[in-house]
Amino acid sequence: MRTGYHRYLRHLGRTEIAFIACVVAFVLLHWFSAGPGWQVLFALLVLVLGLATVFRGVRRILRGAVWRLRNRLIVAYLFIAVVPIVLVLVLAGLAGYVVIGEMAVYLAHRELDTRLSQMHRQAFALARVGTRDPENALNRMAEVLHQHFPEFELAGSGNREMHYPPDTVITEPPTTWKNRDWGLAVMHRPGRGERLYGWAHSPGRGGSVTIIAPISHDVLEKLVAGLGDVSFVDPYAAEPTGLTGSSIRTHVPPKSNLFDVRIEWFYPIYVPDWDSPEKEPRRLFLVVTTRLSAVLSTVFQNPAKWDESVLIGLVIVSSLLLLVELASLMAGVQLSRTITGAVHELYEGTEHVKDGDFSYRIPVQGNDQLAELTTSFNSMTANLGRLIVVAKEKERLESELEIAREVQNQLFPKDVPRSKNLELKGVCSPARMVSGDYYDFMALPGHTLAFAIGDVAGKGISAALLMASIQSSMRSQLSASNGDGPRHFSTAQLVSTLNRQLFATTAPEKYATFYFALYDEASSSLTYTNAGHLPPFLVRGSQVETQDSNGTVVGAFPLAIYEERTVLLRPGDLLVAYTDGITEPENAYGEMFGEDRLKELLVKYETADSSEIIARTMEAVVQWTGSSELQDDMTMIMARHL
Repeated sequence: MRTGYHRYLRHLGRTEIAFIACVVAFVLLHWFSAGPGWQVLFALLVLVLGLATVFRGVRRILRGAVWRLRNRLIVAYLFIAVVPIVLVLVLAGLAGYVVIGEMAVYLAHRELDTRLSQMHRQAFALARVGTRDPENALNRMAEVLHQHFPEFELAGSGNREMHYPPDTVITEPPTTWKNRDWGLAVMHRPGRGERLYGWAHSPGRGGSVTIIAPISHDVLEKLVAGLGDVSFVDPYAAEPTGLTGSSIRTHVPPKSNLFDVRIEWFYPIYVPDWDSPEKEPRRLFLVVTTRLSAVLSTVFQNPAKWDESVLIGLVIVSSLLLLVELASLMAGVQLSRTITGAVHELYEGTEHVKDGDFSYRIPVQGNDQLAELTTSFNSMTANLGRLIVVAKEKERLESELEIAREVQNQLFPKDVPRSKNLELKGVCSPARMVSGDYYDFMALPGHTLAFAIGDVAGKGISAALLMASIQSSMRSQLSASNGDGPRHFSTAQLVSTLNRQLFATTAPEKYATFYFALYDEASSSLTYTNAGHLPPFLVRGSQVETQDSNGTVVGAFPLAIYEERTVLLRPGDLLVAYTDGITEPENAYGEMFGEDRLKELLVKYETADSSEIIARTMEAVVQWTGSSELQDDMTMIMARHL
């Protein structure tokens, strides 16, 4: 026994332990008749922790029980059919308990308000009597009030003082209660301590009448005959306050049948202090302990017929629920056979696929979703072979693309030629694994630097191959001229030769924009040919000049004519060449980044380092598009005259 007990405790988690502790605390609070506020708090904790405990227990059981489809369907029936019915019954029981409790509290509270209002009417009538026989009026009023408040007290002022009993001394309500004529209040009476009183006040001719009456257990138990126990409780008091006195008698009716449950409910009432009106009103609870039959007997005139109607209704509803449950069981059995059969066939099919047999086909029966599922499975197995081949081919292509990317990275210049008065910087950010943009630097004899930038039409491997072809052609021309050629090269002639070579060796739809420039250190002159490329910007302080295009694209026409132009660079000048991946990306509204924004950035960061300018520009373009993926290859060249 000890071993089994300890084995059970080892499975208990914090949730289960907290649930057991809250249950024990709630039972103790109920046993010792603690305040309803604490009882409600622990009842809610028990409910929440109980649901969590049940969920954890069910989950632990299901882990080992629902592997088989049959057991899974049984559990599904429980959740679909049984659990909702239980929840509905529990909800109906809780709702009925709350409604009946509210009705009981309402009956007691309404009757108490009625009697206090009647007390005010008596005070009002007595205050209007004045000196016209007040003693006789006082006696008549006492007979009426004694029926509901046996221990009431009265004090009147005016032409003739009135006191009942004769030694009664009552102060008038606080002046801050001008809008109140009657109600409840906590009073401190000499020799009686702190008690809960009902009071009424009415001004009269030259004076007023004030009536107070203690709200004792005797008064509360006679509010509604046969209802049960009624009392006021202070849930926040450290010890019982005795606001309504003490009573050991219970007036809760006995059970009339098995379903005649005991109901205990409460209603918060804020009661001010008569002697200290500036204090916050005390929060008391009007607690009613009764039974279901007592509330129904009070509310309905003929409870016997009402009970009979309820029983008939319950029988009818229960019969309907039983019929629905039987129909659901039959439908569930039929559906389960269909589901289990289809799942078995799918299981067999997956076993064949696991063994590499893609020719296996599942028999298709019916025209429901399960039939569609089996048809989809057959289509899947038919396509799996082809998909495997495609996946292998894709893997091979990705490997080749990676190789192409590494090769292309080797084509971009790794070292920038050094110059005494010109600083070069270039960056290319491809939108895909390989890029169709091109830039290059090369040192020539006679302290001359050559640099170029281009943009090949299209993207991907074909564009990258054409980019490699352009670089090879340009470098071969420059290298051939480095040995025996003239000292000064012609940019127009070099671009023309490149155009003829590309037209002869590439498809008609393949072409590229190209910008080629030669810089002479001695004269600080820059000679360039722009073959359809975006015009570079020459930034001089806050001014931005645009270098015009003086020729068409290369590779499209065999006899294209190109010109060259020369510009003198001054110290501090910044030449910026770029591709359309900088200016043409669009934002969410279809608006391009544009040359104007690029010019603003160049002027703003004109004094910054070339690397920082490039980084700032590309960052601005990415933020403009609002996407981390580039829309096009982004390439820039910076040439700064020192």
